[in-house]
Amino acid sequence: MKASDFECPTCGAEVSPNATGCRSCGAEKIDGRWVDPAAYDGLDLPDDDDEFDYDDFIAREFGGAPKKKGKDIFWWVIAVIVLVAFAAIAFRVR
Repeated sequence: MKASDFECPTCGAEVSPNATGCRSCGAEKIDGRWVDPAAYDGLDLPDDDDEFDYDDFIAREFGGAPKKKGKDIFWWVIAVIVLVAFAAIAFRVR
């Protein structure tokens, strides 16, 4: 350890005396005092005790099987008519 190095008061890792934080533990130097890092690790994962219900997840996210509505059928019919019209134009005999 060099004379210019400093020990982090939280984890004991070597840091520069001018450092604003510790790379090892994440402690920050705020107003000349070292503050411990928060316990939050950045992930919002459920606890191990929680059971994950895949079927319930699918039902909530996607609402079950899609149902055909009148609008859907109408647009399918329009699409088929347009395709038949293009085919008739493309294969028209002169």
